[in-house]
Amino acid sequence: MLDLFSDEAPWAEPLAEGAVILRRLVRDEGEALLKSVFAIAAQNPFHHRITPGGHRMSVAMTNCGDLGWSTDSRGYQYSEHDTATGHQWPPMPDSFRALATSAAAQAGFAGFNPDACLINRYEPGAKLTLHQDKDEKDLRQPIVSVSLGLPAVFQFGGFDRADATQRVLLEHGDVVVWGGPSRLRFHGIMPLKPGIHPLAGPYRYNITFRRAL
Repeated sequence: MLDLFSDEAPWAEPLAEGAVILRRLVRDEGEALLKSVFAIAAQNPFHHRITPGGHRMSVAMTNCGDLGWSTDSRGYQYSEHDTATGHQWPPMPDSFRALATSAAAQAGFAGFNPDACLINRYEPGAKLTLHQDKDEKDLRQPIVSVSLGLPAVFQFGGFDRADATQRVLLEHGDVVVWGGPSRLRFHGIMPLKPGIHPLAGPYRYNITFRRAL
């Protein structure tokens, strides 16, 4: 596991019991990871989903893996096909699966094997309101979340939406892992500030690995 108190990159920054930021863990792999994101998006383009309440999400999303997460008028769901197009999700790259498994193990969650990978694209002003990841069947499995491109402020709260939140800056190459006693904590992303990243341009990309089934 990474040294929790090292000044050298990468290093681990605890958030709560069962939750940690692995700072700059994949910074050197950022270009290759983004190339894979763009290849996935070429097969299944980024799309602004509509929530069950009829609101257009400010975040555009695509997926890869055996299952993909989406939302529409019927609710939130995992499925083998994109409900918007009927097409099967692109396969998860081996490099993605290896990243997720390794990051989870470094955070104390050995044996993680994701079957779903949600990829979100943020443009300036886009945000993700406080929510829980609870559509997965086995809540003993952690969430592994990779930040690429522009920096963003991550909110990490408690087990009620009204609980106080920590606000921490996530930068290119940072990986957040949470599970165990922190698995159902509320979390979100503050509105993205404008900028240009040398690899991602005007966007932030977030790759989130889950075990859905």
